[in-house]
Amino acid sequence: MDFIFSQLLNSLALGVLLFMMSAGLSLIFGLMNVVNIAHGSFFMIGAFTAFTLVQMFGNFWLALAIGWVPAVACAILMERIFIRPLYNRGHLDQVLLTFGFIFVFGDLAKYLWGADIRNVAPPEILDGSLQVAGAILPKYRLFLVFFGGVVAAGLWWFLERSRVGAMVRAGVDDAATASGIGINVPLLFGCIFALGAALAAIGGIVASPIMGIYLGMDIEILIPAFIVVVVGGMGSLRGALVAGLLVGLIDTFGKAYFPDYALFLVYLLMVVVLLARPQGLFGLTKG
Repeated sequence: MDFIFSQLLNSLALGVLLFMMSAGLSLIFGLMNVVNIAHGSFFMIGAFTAFTLVQMFGNFWLALAIGWVPAVACAILMERIFIRPLYNRGHLDQVLLTFGFIFVFGDLAKYLWGADIRNVAPPEILDGSLQVAGAILPKYRLFLVFFGGVVAAGLWWFLERSRVGAMVRAGVDDAATASGIGINVPLLFGCIFALGAALAAIGGIVASPIMGIYLGMDIEILIPAFIVVVVGGMGSLRGALVAGLLVGLIDTFGKAYFPDYALFLVYLLMVVVLLARPQGLFGLTKG
């Protein structure tokens, strides 16, 4: 039973990381109709920036507070200069462009931080474990689950209850009409792109104490994030959350009980969902 509790916490922590990574990807892909293959690079930039800030100031909370800024700055420049002209072109052009940015960001990270594996220690208050019902649960993973819940609630409020969220939804439903009533749709979509990058970077920051920081972590997290988007449905935050938790659960317990088939089980989930609901569990359908 202790083992099950421990693995359940691990699966929830992984699910939260996948949610923060895939939520922005789902918004950009589902709402803006933009395929950003380089989305994982923002995750990596956030992690490396956190390492630098912790090394300089010795404060993890400072890294969490501002470590996402460089990723957002890169995203704003990327969207404004390179991606915005491709809004009305096919997905293939977007894929080719953003695929090239994977190498650009990867080489930039290698130049700035080198090829060594880095680590960030969790804050002292979250170091160690708690014993609950006989199970030993790491404090930092408990914090990660709580933090992911707060992020999910904040995103839901922003998109469903705030005026800006209503403007975003209006721009998605009918961009021409939204522009006609005075909504700056390109600015809104640029903000959504930046928000997605911020979510990915924050995911990289909070993941750094448990995953480590290394070149290639962008690709490693991007593949399961795309699976989460497909399973949950493009443009759905609820889908990203539910699918992230499902993928985390299947991946964690699959590696524990069926290590040779864990990856197969994750892909099997995606196949079953696509056969039953091609738009995903909570996918948005557009006419």
